[in-house]
Amino acid sequence: MSDTFSSELERAEKQASHPKDAASLDPFGSEVGAAVAYKTCSWWHIGALMVAETISLGVLGLPHAVAMLGLVPGILLIVILGLYATYTGYVIGQFRNKYPAVANWADAAGIVAGPWAYEIIGLASILLIVFIMAAHVLSFSIMMNVLTDHATCSIAFAVVGLVVCFIGGLPRTWKNISYTSIVSCLSVIFAVGIALVGIAVAKLPDAGHIDIINYESSLQTKVMALMTIILAYAGHVAFFSFISELREPRDFPKALFFMQTVSTTFYCFMGAIIYYYAGPTVLSPALGSASPIVRKVAYGIAAPTIVVAGVVNGHVACKQIYLRVWKGTDVVHQKSFKAIGSWVGICAAVWTLSWVIAEAIPAFDAMLALIGALFCGWFSYGFSGVLWIYMNKGKWWISKRKGCLTVLNGAIFLCGAFICGVGLWATGTELAAGHSGKSFSCADNYHPSN
Repeated sequence: MSDTFSSELERAEKQASHPKDAASLDPFGSEVGAAVAYKTCSWWHIGALMVAETISLGVLGLPHAVAMLGLVPGILLIVILGLYATYTGYVIGQFRNKYPAVANWADAAGIVAGPWAYEIIGLASILLIVFIMAAHVLSFSIMMNVLTDHATCSIAFAVVGLVVCFIGGLPRTWKNISYTSIVSCLSVIFAVGIALVGIAVAKLPDAGHIDIINYESSLQTKVMALMTIILAYAGHVAFFSFISELREPRDFPKALFFMQTVSTTFYCFMGAIIYYYAGPTVLSPALGSASPIVRKVAYGIAAPTIVVAGVVNGHVACKQIYLRVWKGTDVVHQKSFKAIGSWVGICAAVWTLSWVIAEAIPAFDAMLALIGALFCGWFSYGFSGVLWIYMNKGKWWISKRKGCLTVLNGAIFLCGAFICGVGLWATGTELAAGHSGKSFSCADNYHPSN
């Protein structure tokens, strides 16, 4: 075990044994006189980042999910899972307030279950984020193919996406990235709005033919639709990183409630309205149901969110590695060659890995769904139940209120396990039966699905 990890483990054990001592601990230490200060964000900076990370072009998969489930079950699931995601996010904030040294999920897992959990959960969180980054690199190449009518090799477009995302992720602090996230939020709203208007004006033949409950889709299809909704609330993997750079960590609930209100409202509105105007044959992404011209305009306006949402997720993984490499030193606060060079190197390595994954794995959409089934149910739901149970150890049944919360958080943990189980079944079946594409192919990769 390295000295770096030993010191990290000692700090985690100290917090677990002496929670009160944690008040003086912080992942960035003292920033008095630091050349680079991290704890500079107001709650609205983090709120904008959370919206940019959570809401991207994934929202365009929701109309298809609603169509597969039916209007009422689809909207109910969006609302219910949104409320659960709000509560589990609040629990993450509570845990971070009690253990201020936590900067990521690896730190939290180390406190709850020791060094093995630190390593496994840390690796799982980075793996999830790298696949999300790969999805954004892939989305960039798809966007370029749509805009240019596949003017050149898709690999070249993906390389351009890799370079753009890498450059966008070079700032070391969340505050600097938060300004671009505002542009990202506006771009996805306008892009989806244009798609909605374009689909409505097109007067598609199935417009208005909606199912209140879809009895015809298979169980596997319904589970895949559920996974699409769960992936729309998959931002929790970044929450600890966001909180660690707040000037006042106790302001996190403001950012959380802002993001969840915006995202849940947006998801319900777009999921229902686009489904209504496109009908039961709505494609995923829903832009596929619009005319070619509208599709190009919408994708062009959506370019900032494709890039920025990827940058925000990438920053979480890079920051986790960066803090671990320089744990116990003051390098992260410096503007030295060592500090800047190591950050640039980590960013380059992680983004290059995401590009390789995006290009190398056949049936990428199914593989991404598989990773989502493995991890998103846990990070957005199940693990938060474990955090609450750990924080309240010995107090589970001291009152009716605590007893109800104990049952609720136990159910949330089981919900995470259920999502993982059924998600693995559905996505694994689709991956096994799917038609794999060629790795590192120059072919046009814009293929909306029904």
